[in-house]
Amino acid sequence: MSHHTAPLVVVMGVSGSGKTTVGRLLARHLDVPYAEGDDFHPAANVAKMRAGHPLDDEDRRPWLDEIARWLAGHADGGGVVACSALKRRYRARLASAAPRVFFLHLDGSPELIAARITARRGHFMPPELLRTQLADFEPLGDDETGSAVPIDGTPQETAALARAAVTAT
Repeated sequence: MSHHTAPLVVVMGVSGSGKTTVGRLLARHLDVPYAEGDDFHPAANVAKMRAGHPLDDEDRRPWLDEIARWLAGHADGGGVVACSALKRRYRARLASAAPRVFFLHLDGSPELIAARITARRGHFMPPELLRTQLADFEPLGDDETGSAVPIDGTPQETAALARAAVTAT
């Protein structure tokens, strides 16, 4: 990434990996706007997940389109958006709208993530859907621009690793 261009980052991973917390910390440090990927979901998607039903590719299409529009709109000034981006084709859709996007995968054990999901309150995603997200997840390929960072530390430690990964490119 050029040092005179603000980074454009998708903080990705399964539900409960810390996308919102780390994304906000990263955006604050980089002095760029932050967007919460969950806010881009149509109401029908939220209702479906709240009822314990996983989203399929067709459900995710309009959501990914909205996030892609956000990324394209922030391509010049930079930004950070939280988005699960579980599948390679989802990331390809986002990268087609904003070619210099950096994918930051928040990586942790299923046990750690399940414990986090179980402990949080007020989120529409039930713990039972973690299994389907883990099954759908496709790791970053060598040809994708991004990096994985471990989430087993504090949010501040994870955010510091995220900053280092984003600014190293």
